[in-house]
Amino acid sequence: MRSILLTLFVSFIAIAGRGQTIDNRFELTVAQDGSGDFTTIQAAVNQVRDHAEKRVIIHIKAGIYNEKVVIPSFKRNITLKGEGAAKTIIQFDDYSGKPFRGIDVTGDSKYSTYTSYTVLVDANDCTLADLTIANTAGRVGQAVALHTEGDRLVVRNCHILGNQDTLYLAKAGTRNFFENCFISGTTDFIFGAATVYFLHCHIESLSNSYITAASTTAEDRYGFVFESCQLTAKDKQVNKVYLGRPWRPFAKTVFLNSEMDVHITPEGWHPWPGDKNFPDKEKTAFYAEYGSRGSGAKDLSKRVAWSHKLKKSDLKKYSQEKVLNGWNPL
Repeated sequence: MRSILLTLFVSFIAIAGRGQTIDNRFELTVAQDGSGDFTTIQAAVNQVRDHAEKRVIIHIKAGIYNEKVVIPSFKRNITLKGEGAAKTIIQFDDYSGKPFRGIDVTGDSKYSTYTSYTVLVDANDCTLADLTIANTAGRVGQAVALHTEGDRLVVRNCHILGNQDTLYLAKAGTRNFFENCFISGTTDFIFGAATVYFLHCHIESLSNSYITAASTTAEDRYGFVFESCQLTAKDKQVNKVYLGRPWRPFAKTVFLNSEMDVHITPEGWHPWPGDKNFPDKEKTAFYAEYGSRGSGAKDLSKRVAWSHKLKKSDLKKYSQEKVLNGWNPL
């Protein structure tokens, strides 16, 4: 009996310790010069076991990777880790209206906002760290750099670069955490229905337009929360930027203890009038701020009447734990 139990125990340890890639590993390296396991990021992602229970770290050496990367829903627990945002760059140039290479899964012969991404994270429990994700299509309309669909996504020390619709936080009911990231764009460049907590991020506007366009659902208590972030403009010609406008009626966006340069309009928020499908969105959207400082927050009395000025007692409702519904990304 003791011998049988010992055999079972050894077998259990062997199974539990099995690596989470197809060749039983926990770490992979991507290098363009051939010094790693793969020369493309997608090949490394494909090597991870489906529905991996333990994390696989994909180290991406310095270089500019011109590829469209997808982490599908069945490739969870993946970390893409670069060598720094200035050194490891993933970029592509698809945009809405660009002829598709063949047809997409819906039969469309052109790219849309939803297929224009450079990187798509469709899986849960993934992390992006120390790299840049860019859409280099230019000012040609909607062109997404990072598109998220999965739950519990962590993005740290990354640059997310584009123009219109840079960062698409797509799926309602999912939670994302961005820390110490640089995000730039022109119009609605942080948008979507996910619940997202931005901590110590630098948000740069490249033109006069709107920073956020949340589409939070009525069922979700939180949308986008920015804590201790910095809002700047590319240059002095950028001097009329709104904090956000509601893409859908129950859009929710809150700025806490953030520094806003002079490019932020005194009104702060925009109602997005003229939407025949969703008129009067300002009546149901929730836009608020607390502790705003800088030239763009000198006189908060000029903010639109339908926005909210939070009190110190309200801050407990916006703790990281509550916004992310108990998930601790740290």
